[in-house]
Amino acid sequence: MGQTPGKLQITNFPDSEIFCKVEEDIRGQDIFLVQPTCAPVNENLMELLIMLDCFRRASAKRITVVIPYFGYARQDRKDEGRVPITSKLAANLITRAGADRILAMDLHAEQIQGFFDIPVDHLYALPVMNAYFKSLGVPSDEIVAVSPDEGSIKRALKHQKSLMCDLAIVDKRRASAQDTKQANLIGASVKDRVAILFDDMISTGGSICGAAKMVKDAGASRVYVAVTHGVLCGDAIRQLNAAPIEEVIITDSIPLTPERTPERVRVLSIASLLGEAIRRIHFNESISCLFKAHPIFDVRGGG
Repeated sequence: MGQTPGKLQITNFPDSEIFCKVEEDIRGQDIFLVQPTCAPVNENLMELLIMLDCFRRASAKRITVVIPYFGYARQDRKDEGRVPITSKLAANLITRAGADRILAMDLHAEQIQGFFDIPVDHLYALPVMNAYFKSLGVPSDEIVAVSPDEGSIKRALKHQKSLMCDLAIVDKRRASAQDTKQANLIGASVKDRVAILFDDMISTGGSICGAAKMVKDAGASRVYVAVTHGVLCGDAIRQLNAAPIEEVIITDSIPLTPERTPERVRVLSIASLLGEAIRRIHFNESISCLFKAHPIFDVRGGG
């Protein structure tokens, strides 16, 4: 955006409590607070709440919280008795702490937008990813967009439409919260073709690596995995390194550390996408065009 970041001091007291101070005058200003609530989730969420209270008490005119990755998003419903809906709780906390607007990226479930009682602008990394795959120069009839499970079918369909390619779906059966099994491959043939698995995140890596192996065993010449959020917890790095994957495409919605970065990874930047959305929100312009291909997208990234 060509703007100088605001001056903000974040430190911890000796007992680990968080201290926040805005080191410049923000009275009457339009504030955009960028904070992914990734691991350590509780620390980052609490830090966000404290910063929101700080800005609100400093008389900011409007506070937009930019959340590249929204933690607790997978706890979005009661799937059994006596469990919380923690994503709704997190939304309530952020709203009550002083947020006026939310700018989020690839929420795990779109209904989470309704958990906030304030306006939500929901962006997708789809244009950034598709711009990268188009830059590889692979003919569209040689590409198959693959959904690694039934929950990602709509996402894969959007990519399939943009890339003008075929679609395949992995039939996944879940044995437990941690264990899954890939049973069948439905749809277009992947034999001798480039298969791209699309999902919103990689957590432990079990599902996506199982789907990649099934697609490779079905004859795919190359297998790519493209996800927005690289959560990469548990045994994810080892599983991704051992899987038959040509390249793992991840955005920088969550900062990657050297010890938590898989081999054959390419990080795509969503900075231009978020920056343009922030500019449009500030000037009260539409951001609908950012859902489609746009010249601002920079597909260069670290390999």
